[in-house]
Amino acid sequence: MKHNEKRRSIIKNIGIGMAGLFGLSSVNAANSKSKKEVVGEIIEDQEIPLFSGAVKHGNTLYIAGKGAHFDGDIKAHTNHVLNVIEEELEKNGSSMEKVLKVNVYLADLADYHKMNEVYRGRFGENPPVRTTVATYGGVPGDSLVEIDCIAAVD
Repeated sequence: MKHNEKRRSIIKNIGIGMAGLFGLSSVNAANSKSKKEVVGEIIEDQEIPLFSGAVKHGNTLYIAGKGAHFDGDIKAHTNHVLNVIEEELEKNGSSMEKVLKVNVYLADLADYHKMNEVYRGRFGENPPVRTTVATYGGVPGDSLVEIDCIAAVD
């Protein structure tokens, strides 16, 4: 082996070792083996679909925002949305206990405490991380709350 070839080989091996040290090789291996799979309905309100209702990638499930499109108060809307999310999770091999991240969008921040009354305990003893914001101008579809999440899948 010539000196330059040997040097390149050493540098390449160091690079591979460093990538493994930082977990990059396992990430690339996982990503190359899995691909995005649409597992929920594709929302086709326009000529080109806007988004998918749920997408699975590897061992992760992404659930699009769900709202409640009927007359009712924040508690009824929150309960409905959480039931829809739970159904979607279970249909795709996950559960409320496997949810890792939740985003809650409120039409009115004054509903925060009442929403929490319904939300509390729905994700088991170890709740996921959560972000809650009040939206400017309301939630689409006149829902009082919209919730999306990311969950682990077996």
